[in-house]
Amino acid sequence: MVSAGEFRNGLTIEYDNSVYQVIDFQHVKPGKGAAFVRTKLRDIKNGGVVEKTFRPTEKCPQAHIDKSDKQYLYSDGELYHFMDVETFDQFALSEEAIGDSLKFVKENDMVKMLSHNNEVFAIEPPMFAELEITECEPGLKGDTAQGATKPATVETGATVYVPLFVNQGDRIQIDTRTGDYLKRL
Repeated sequence: MVSAGEFRNGLTIEYDNSVYQVIDFQHVKPGKGAAFVRTKLRDIKNGGVVEKTFRPTEKCPQAHIDKSDKQYLYSDGELYHFMDVETFDQFALSEEAIGDSLKFVKENDMVKMLSHNNEVFAIEPPMFAELEITECEPGLKGDTAQGATKPATVETGATVYVPLFVNQGDRIQIDTRTGDYLKRL
């Protein structure tokens, strides 16, 4: 159990039959009345953000989030298949559970799977992905007024905006958190 006076950014708690992560907190001591803790909480299952106030002595159970390395194997159209690299157990997740977190992940890449009570709620891809451009229009000479970009499709099917000098067949590095082009390899 964690009291509201001990809240820190990143802490996960169970509250109102849901699991929340503390995004922001503020201890408030008004001139009149008792002190309280104003918080912003993000629901880890659906991503919604709520604001709650707690008394500093109010206690909430701390939620334990499991983070484990898994290998992404393949997708068969409906399900995404993964393997535990320690036990070699294979399992599948639906498209609803995955969302768009695998748009820069190739087959056989490693991902981090986050779960609470053995229920997977998020997948974290590696921070950077090295992918080959499969489809890209050629850049036009003289079309470089100020850092011009063009759309390019990478081998996973995702679209990334790249500088004009990048061509089809080039390998590029992408920041998977933002989807931004970083450099040509």
